[in-house]
Amino acid sequence: MPAEMAHEMGHSGTDLAAMVRDMRNRFWICLTFTIPIFVFAPMGGFFTPPAPPFGLELNLWLFFLASAAILYPSWPFFVSAWRALKKGTLGMAALIVLSVGTGYLFSVGTTFFFKGEGQFFEAAAVLLVFILLGHWLEMRARAGASSAIKALMNLTPAMAMVIRNGAEVEVPTAEVLAGEILVIRPGNKIPVDGIVESGGSLVDESMLTGESMPVQKDPGATVIGATINKSGSFRYKATKVGADSALAQIVKLVQEAQNSKAPAQLLADRAAQWLVIAAIAIGLLTFGVWFWWIGEPLLFATTLTITVFVIACPDALGLATPMAVMVSTGLGAANGILFKNASALEDATKLQVIVFDKTGTLTIGQPEVVEIITAEGVTEDVVLAAAAAVEQGSEHPLAQAILRKAENLTVAAPTGFQSVQGMGAHAETAGGTVFLGNRALMDQQKLALGALEAEATRLQGDGRTVVHVAQAARVIGLIAIADAIRPTSKAAVAKLRERGIEVVMLTGDNLGTAKRIAADLGIESILADVLPAQKAEKVKELQATGKKVGMVGDGVNDAPALTQADVGFAIGAGTDVAMESADVVLMKSDPYDIVGAIELSRATVRKMHQNLWWAVGYNVIAFPLAAGVLFPFVLSPEVAALSMSGSTLIVAANALLLKRTKLEGIHKPGKQAVAGKPEVAANLQPVQEAA
Repeated sequence: MPAEMAHEMGHSGTDLAAMVRDMRNRFWICLTFTIPIFVFAPMGGFFTPPAPPFGLELNLWLFFLASAAILYPSWPFFVSAWRALKKGTLGMAALIVLSVGTGYLFSVGTTFFFKGEGQFFEAAAVLLVFILLGHWLEMRARAGASSAIKALMNLTPAMAMVIRNGAEVEVPTAEVLAGEILVIRPGNKIPVDGIVESGGSLVDESMLTGESMPVQKDPGATVIGATINKSGSFRYKATKVGADSALAQIVKLVQEAQNSKAPAQLLADRAAQWLVIAAIAIGLLTFGVWFWWIGEPLLFATTLTITVFVIACPDALGLATPMAVMVSTGLGAANGILFKNASALEDATKLQVIVFDKTGTLTIGQPEVVEIITAEGVTEDVVLAAAAAVEQGSEHPLAQAILRKAENLTVAAPTGFQSVQGMGAHAETAGGTVFLGNRALMDQQKLALGALEAEATRLQGDGRTVVHVAQAARVIGLIAIADAIRPTSKAAVAKLRERGIEVVMLTGDNLGTAKRIAADLGIESILADVLPAQKAEKVKELQATGKKVGMVGDGVNDAPALTQADVGFAIGAGTDVAMESADVVLMKSDPYDIVGAIELSRATVRKMHQNLWWAVGYNVIAFPLAAGVLFPFVLSPEVAALSMSGSTLIVAANALLLKRTKLEGIHKPGKQAVAGKPEVAANLQPVQEAA
């Protein structure tokens, strides 16, 4: 309904946040004036209501309050219903107009034209309070969907250092021309795509590629805009600027995926389409039978007709479904699972395929020591301490992995440290000279691997980075470094497969490495050698087979695929862009929470179905009673309003029972920290509010 209203009222995604604020303000205005209505109305409490102020007649006082509570707050529904009616469609807005509008107009009539016939200003106002609350909650969940594009564009640095007329000049990035030479220093963000002309450095491309290891850039290498220079300085020639850059292409992919993804239609909207038709038909039939056929007075026939409209108010549909969403999203958020919209809750139950991006999702996303092989008579601690001694003070990712592994060991300070370009380093320690690096360094120093030869070959074949450690002219061990698998990844895959969901691993790695990791995780379906720009296309290909596809990722390069998928899941330790593009955010970066997210969505949809069946059953009984089939026993509009409120309370209470749901896969808060990004809680705050 909010999405339909935004479309009907001409609102675009850019001012959806303004629409949310507007709906919030209308709700509070309505509630502010409804409270005194409920107090002064005869059915407002268990005590005698106070006398109206200024000596006004009760109905006249209620008229002033109700006009303030209803006319302005309900105006968007009248506009939406009218524009939809001009297109030949009926929806929730039409039924809201019928129930609230006719109730208000009937009460106006009894106030000024039919004295003593009663009124139900309070019923119309209370109905509108619930309706506005439900729409405000739903619209908040939709707000912010377009901010992913803005977040992407903000990755590019505002200024760039360009060589013009032989001098370095700082200019806005948007003014950089293809063919110009740019200067990059340590810590700089790279403004535009290009080719390195001179110098060299390690560049962190994880924001775009998702890969954790910085890439060495030497003359002739390609650099990508928005990536981060880590160490050295270099100059490069701009080749792709503006709309041609890799980042701009990813922005385009996100936009295309957003535009091609039809919004999920909630069950309540589908039910309301039939309910509004039934309410109109039964209301008109009631009037015709009582006025023209039976011959009852006009006021009596009109009263019964309005009673039908009031008792058919979609309060149960308009509030109970958002209520279920609110309860379940609150339960999920308390356990580190953030659903950003109601559509994701519904669609997650239908998923048949879950696609996991490997790096940062199934794996931690940063290099870790995964295995240590030692020579005969040497312990792992000796190998690790020798390596850590050489790496002290180094900022290289491989060095950091070794130092993290050795943090509980006593490591002596080395002397005579020297770096060997492209091979490694060596230093003097108490146990002798330590050489640390690749196979080329060992060959240069004429250090034979001996029995470790086969192990080095095996580790390299498994896609691990192998650091050779030699001390006192002898190779004492091998340290295998890789992107470590998250502890819960294997269990998550197993649980998903138990539930009949196919698991697919998507990676830019070669097929051999991908097969090894997939075998460790129990994954049979692999998509390897996938370039960042191809991820969304791979998801689209799976959807083309008729299956509902979920995507799990963490990087900027995953954003188009997350948006393209029927449900996108973002790992909390990932980028802000991934979290903005996804429908669900896993704050603890725990893949096993996907199992919990799906279980939570299934429980929520069950509650939605139960509430809808109750609403249908209620109307099957209520419509005939409101139409007067048990005459002389007839329902008054006030009783109809009470009946409607009782129905709403029942479905709302049923939705609240979701809090008692036990979900496998959701761990207690705080059990697992978010890896690699301690500031994730702050970054997720806007997402949590939207949910």
